Amino acid sequence: MAGRLLGRALAAVSLSVALASVTVKSPGCRGIPAFRNSFSSCWFHLNTNVMSGSNGSKENSHNKARTSPYPGSKVERSQVPNEKVGWLVEWQDYNPVEYTAVSVLAGPRWADPQISESNFSPKFNEKDGHVERKSKNGLYEIENGRPRNPAGRTGLVGRGLLGRWGPNHAADPIITRWKKDSSGNKIMHPVSGKYILQFVAIKRKDCGEWAIPGGMVDPGEKISATLKREFGEEALNSLQKTSAEKREIEEKLHKLFSQDHLLIYKGYVDDPRNTDNAWMETEAVNYHDETGILEEICRCKLEAGEIMDNLTLEAGDDAGKVKWVDISDKLKLYASHFQFIKLVAEKRDAHWSEDSEADCHGL
Repeated sequence: MAGRLLGRALAAVSLSVALASVTVKSPGCRGIPAFRNSFSSCWFHLNTNVMSGSNGSKENSHNKARTSPYPGSKVERSQVPNEKVGWLVEWQDYNPVEYTAVSVLAGPRWADPQISESNFSPKFNEKDGHVERKSKNGLYEIENGRPRNPAGRTGLVGRGLLGRWGPNHAADPIITRWKKDSSGNKIMHPVSGKYILQFVAIKRKDCGEWAIPGGMVDPGEKISATLKREFGEEALNSLQKTSAEKREIEEKLHKLFSQDHLLIYKGYVDDPRNTDNAWMETEAVNYHDETGILEEICRCKLEAGEIMDNLTLEAGDDAGKVKWVDISDKLKLYASHFQFIKLVAEKRDAHWSEDSEADCHGL
């Protein structure tokens, strides 16, 4: 009993520290320069929303992780009202549904065994061989041998579609450019008076929603390698290229991903695949293609893909379509990607909303 109480106390302290570290807002929210690995100092309201369930819930927090049916299935989660999301709120009648997808139970290399298997002894809250089981938001509690979602209840236990018990680490590369006219001049929005920024978006095959290209970090893989690999696979269809084309893409992407970049967000993600025992965490990083490196890549392609603004991109891997998209508050994106894109617009001092008062307000 004492150990369990200590675990709760440590989790609460850890989450409080995580929240304190990201709930930062600069007074001006304007013209923040782009330095390597710099956190956003303008708006980190996202993490206060998704993590608030740990110490008492806020309205509209932790939403996508409570939606039904669970992705790729007909499984309905037990309903969790806003006021019952937080683990510190007593709920003796809480009866979540148990679900782990057949594809996960089949034992692919990217998935853990079931907790009940005798030869499986995961080291939660630490590096477990090549598998990273530490959370970017600090310590999480273990109950009955299972890790517990630090953002609160989801109405479903097990792993769903996620391979790892506890945090499942991903990386989201946000590639941007300024929208330009036929003469190469940057286009300014007529209402906000700010230049329009564009980003490369993919349409996910699994749910049909537009998203930032990205994917899971392989065991032992560096985040920087994941960012480059996932963008090549999903936005340039690099897996289907010849050896010569792959080398050409790799050289150009290395140039793009070696530039100064912005670390936009690092931590828990409110994702529809999350469960009480498995959840998504990510690092979202912005690379700005100021010199047209992607155009250089696409000029070398031998076949045509989808043409957007004179730049040929080609969907691959988990992407159904890919295109350049204007950044604004009208976007509808997968998981927490809307918030990531908003952060990019603020850090690049780009157009976001026609409402001038909305520039520095939380969602």
